[in-house]
Amino acid sequence: MDVVFTILLVSNSIFFLIVIYNLLFAPRVKLFSLENQSEKISVLIPARDEEKNITTLLNNLINQSYKNLEIIVLDDNSTDNTQKIVKSFSVLDNRIHLINGEKLQKGWLGKNFACHQLSQKANGDIFLFLDADVSINENSIESVLKIFKEKKVNMLSIFPTQIIPNISTYLITPMMNWILLTFLPLLKVYTSTNKSFVAANGQFIMIDKETYLKIGGHVSVKNKIVEDMELARKVKEGKFKIITLLGNNFVKCKMYSKLDEAFNGFSKNFYAGFNISTVMFSLLLIFIQSVFMLPTILVLFEIKFITIVFMIIISRIIISHLSNQNIFLNVLLHPFQMVA
Repeated sequence: MDVVFTILLVSNSIFFLIVIYNLLFAPRVKLFSLENQSEKISVLIPARDEEKNITTLLNNLINQSYKNLEIIVLDDNSTDNTQKIVKSFSVLDNRIHLINGEKLQKGWLGKNFACHQLSQKANGDIFLFLDADVSINENSIESVLKIFKEKKVNMLSIFPTQIIPNISTYLITPMMNWILLTFLPLLKVYTSTNKSFVAANGQFIMIDKETYLKIGGHVSVKNKIVEDMELARKVKEGKFKIITLLGNNFVKCKMYSKLDEAFNGFSKNFYAGFNISTVMFSLLLIFIQSVFMLPTILVLFEIKFITIVFMIIISRIIISHLSNQNIFLNVLLHPFQMVA
């Protein structure tokens, strides 16, 4: 038991230090303003059956403090009122344009093909890919562009604050930021050239047009499930600069409303996102369960494991704070989230 305790203590101490590092240094969106708005930004939104979300996003966009925008929505063969809603907004604001998606071509995944078509229609100096279920405040684009320019990056991605509507989705959705901020010193995505330090979220990706074309755009990742991570890797491989930030209250997203939606969504992306072999991924899962679940069981038999449990709890509190999530629920549900 002493050997087990030592292994778990050392492992948790390492991850605890990463969490503390992220508390101190993880890049976050903050309020900034620009002296001029010379760069034209193409806001590119793939949308399929998004009638519940698209109105909020388009309202957010037309009320942005940054005005030099073109807003292009691709209707990807929707069967609801998505197209009708976008058309009504295009009448109100001539910056909004609707295009109809082509039939999915062989070798492509749907979202990747939609983003590719959007990029071909874009006229901006900078592309901003947004998911239709994202919401942004009125200063978001201006603030993010300020960071983009000051940091002299070629690609900027944001992990939005997730809107988690109920207990069932709290079993899975918080784990995205937990994995991000437990295993990755987020600032290293920007400061290190090492390709191991990479993270991106396709819900919000800003990239300059020249870099996008040089890395091959979405054509180069056309059959990749986690195209956001693959684009980020290609940016690093091309020796371009990338930064990844936490959204604070500037960028939010309601990904899932029900447990089955969350389960299916993360099941699709979780394995592919790590970009490792099946054997290594299986070992990783065993390792995660051992490090973050086992101490909560062993503490019932030996009180000394309380030190490790305390580190796990503090880490959950910090990550919940950074992610604007319910601290009490994440601490309470930790064992169940590990199982999920």
